[in-house]
Amino acid sequence: MSANIRDLAAPLNADSLSVLQKAANTVRVLSMDGVQAANSGHPGMPMGMADVAALLWTRYMEHSPSNPNWADRDRFILSAGHGSMLIYSLLHLTGYDLPLSELKNFRQWDSKTPGHPEYGHTPGVETTTGPLGQGISNSVGFALAEQWLAKRFNRNDISIVDHYTYVIASDGDLMEGISHEACSFAGHLGLNKLIVLYDDNNISIDGPTSLSFSEDVLKRYESYGWHIQRIDGHDFTAIDNAIRAAREEQSRPSIIACQTTIGKGSPNRGGTAKAHGEPLGEDEVVLSKQTLGWPEDSQFLIPDDIAEFMGSCVANGKALEDKWQKTAGLYRESYPQEWAEFQAMLANELPAGWDSDLPEYEEGQALASRAASGKVLDAISPKIPQLIGGSADLTPSNKTFPKGETGITPEDFSGRYIHFGVREHGMGAIMNGMALHGGTIPYGGTFLVFSDYMRGSIRLAALMGSQVVYVFTHDSIGLGEDGPTHQPVEHLNSLRAIPNLAVFRPGDAIETAAAWRNALERKNGPSALVLSRQKLPTLHAPANASAAMDKASKGAYLLVEHDSADLAIISTGSELHIAKATGDLLAERGVKANIVSMPCAELFAAQPESYRQSVLPDSLTARVAVEAGSTMFWHQHVGPKGAIIGIDRFGASAPYQQIYEALGLTAENIAKVAGEVVGR
Repeated sequence: MSANIRDLAAPLNADSLSVLQKAANTVRVLSMDGVQAANSGHPGMPMGMADVAALLWTRYMEHSPSNPNWADRDRFILSAGHGSMLIYSLLHLTGYDLPLSELKNFRQWDSKTPGHPEYGHTPGVETTTGPLGQGISNSVGFALAEQWLAKRFNRNDISIVDHYTYVIASDGDLMEGISHEACSFAGHLGLNKLIVLYDDNNISIDGPTSLSFSEDVLKRYESYGWHIQRIDGHDFTAIDNAIRAAREEQSRPSIIACQTTIGKGSPNRGGTAKAHGEPLGEDEVVLSKQTLGWPEDSQFLIPDDIAEFMGSCVANGKALEDKWQKTAGLYRESYPQEWAEFQAMLANELPAGWDSDLPEYEEGQALASRAASGKVLDAISPKIPQLIGGSADLTPSNKTFPKGETGITPEDFSGRYIHFGVREHGMGAIMNGMALHGGTIPYGGTFLVFSDYMRGSIRLAALMGSQVVYVFTHDSIGLGEDGPTHQPVEHLNSLRAIPNLAVFRPGDAIETAAAWRNALERKNGPSALVLSRQKLPTLHAPANASAAMDKASKGAYLLVEHDSADLAIISTGSELHIAKATGDLLAERGVKANIVSMPCAELFAAQPESYRQSVLPDSLTARVAVEAGSTMFWHQHVGPKGAIIGIDRFGASAPYQQIYEALGLTAENIAKVAGEVVGR
């Protein structure tokens, strides 16, 4: 690589400073050209942070462009995802599989360069960013996973997990509340392999950040327990010294406030909000290229020497990866059992027999599904080493702390339980980062009503197809005396509306075990386990438990089946046993009611038509849906001749039995409505 730039023992000299400046200007030009070609996008941040990014990617980051999935690569997260032309320019220039034609096709249909970076869509993009605050919060999960895996697998003589997480974050990222939650947690844990490069340009969409943002950011981060620095973000020597100091920090995460000019190089828009979120305009692009010493009539021009300089990251990355492979070979010989486990965890393989010792229950045995979930965790946690999770300060209520496990602390990362604190949204984003890092299956618990606080992270997990498990307890009016502030009513519908999120609301302990099994076997998206506070009777005999789990895994099944049924009653969760009791009442009146349990509508919708017809045949038009939540979701299942018994209002503070009776969720009332539906 030109000018020995990766030799950290050698300081930057005139040659290396010259090549870095030209590389940074290449990034600026590609960014402005991409945005201008699309007539859409954000040129300001890429132009402002080009100096920082060019030095980071060519001098410090250990990555292998020919193998973006190398296990021990440094992770780079563009939290300021609106500036996506920055990462696309860097990926192309350093040799990732992102040809120049894709940069020219920025923000167009079916391109690899969407408006905001998308995980799984563009090689080298580690996480989907754009919603501000998410990327920097994901980075805490990346760094936590790195430190946890390092503690588990590294030995005094050999380390196979040893990499950094680098972030470019904006003023907007640091304004968002989620970043406060996650960064406070990172400081608490002392995640020293996390380095945030803060684009401190004092500009947001509305204008100067002083319109709404006046705290001393570095003092805030210092109070979180971070290592802090402030530099000129256009001074390569200052950037180099700051990153070096951050890497040498052994006990704290680091933030470097890089004071930059948004739209650096644009003579009329640089330093203004006009550079943030719209093309510079053809005339300003010409003037900017003149300022940067570029041919003014060029388009997407990459000088040959810069193509060679930045393209050498391919060979350098291959050398780094080969060096790691040699280390891994020594590790494999010295610690074969640990190596096998490490590989299995990275591949997210579930060990054979992981579900062989699930708890058993007698029919009729009463157990809250949150408690049943806790028993499942007790059984499977010792068998699934990559399963790691916690709770947002609701551990006793969520039942998420498996027996025999210990908590992670700043002093000891050997545990497998995470006390996230009262940080629901931060927890969601951190879990996303952990899942994306690899080697972990993260889970996290809170009350269902607080899923509102973490919805942005849940949505992104679904968009990215990340395997994250949400343990949402206290799922309905069944939590009783805490009242409507804590009683979720609209939340099931809200979660079911998110594409690629599997929402499980099990009706008893057997269905709860099935929900966990499905969530852990589901590798292409997140799962939400929606669990009761109140006790529910077990609806299956022990001899039928395995078959019941298999049926529940199809998303819906016939709990009670009749030949020539008059009616179908569809229910979930804590109302399922009430629906079953309703069927018994109706039978006494000569009405045959099939009782359909639908613990996961998403799984049911994915079943073959033949199976769905066997559970809910079109010919059976008399249907009643029963669920202690808003009714909107159920119209698709009951049709025009059916009825829905639910809650289209807020709950109340009282013993839960009284609330159920007052709101009509009783077998007697359901039977009355069912009789009206069938005309008897």
